[in-house]
Amino acid sequence: MSNIRKAFENGKAFIPFITCSDPDLDTTAAAVRAAVANGADLIELGIPFSDPTAEGPAIQGANLRALNGGITTDKVFAFVKELRRDVKVPMVFMTYANVVFSYGAERFISTCRDIEMDGLILPDLPFEEKEEFLPICHRYGVDLISLIAPTSENRIAMIAKEAEGFLYVVSSLGVTGTRREIKTDLSSIIKVVRENTDIPCAIGFGISTPDQAKKMADISDGVIVGSALIKLLEKHGQDAPPYIGEYVKSMKQAL
Repeated sequence: MSNIRKAFENGKAFIPFITCSDPDLDTTAAAVRAAVANGADLIELGIPFSDPTAEGPAIQGANLRALNGGITTDKVFAFVKELRRDVKVPMVFMTYANVVFSYGAERFISTCRDIEMDGLILPDLPFEEKEEFLPICHRYGVDLISLIAPTSENRIAMIAKEAEGFLYVVSSLGVTGTRREIKTDLSSIIKVVRENTDIPCAIGFGISTPDQAKKMADISDGVIVGSALIKLLEKHGQDAPPYIGEYVKSMKQAL
């Protein structure tokens, strides 16, 4: 059984996204620990990339700050290995196919296993091209997590049937970022998912308030929040972890 399943065993899962090394790795570590201490069920760690096509301004900014600070994939791997000494919740990487390609897919994914990363999200990898990485992920026991978007339509059932770990349901068209309201008919999407898999599904993109989180959790198995956390890191810098802990606590309570 996938280790990721554990994140969904304590009711609705809260999944924070944090970009590694924004503003530095010590702050990332403190932010992750604050999130876990306050109820985060699974941690999504972003490996910075120079052209993060799925991201809105907040996370784009975090990627640039981290890259300008000298972060590399090897530094992220060493950081996670250290983090795993005490952080036991499931963790996944979110990055881009080019990061994995340029590092070497086999080397990248085998290292994920060695440092106890449970899954990999590549938002720019089309479902039809996942065979590029899937056999290697299976070899090393790393879940390749699929995304379903409002535009997936007649592909939802197909993607759901082959899903691993959890399904990342994208709430809205466009890039990541906080939104005042989410208008997509997500209930219909999740109904099709439920008919085709028992893998948990979590909704991300645009969720920033406890009220939004509650609404999304009512129809899914969990929520993913990134931009709202990144904005706290941008505002408070190295002093952000306590604010992140408070925010995660309020969101988890809402679920």
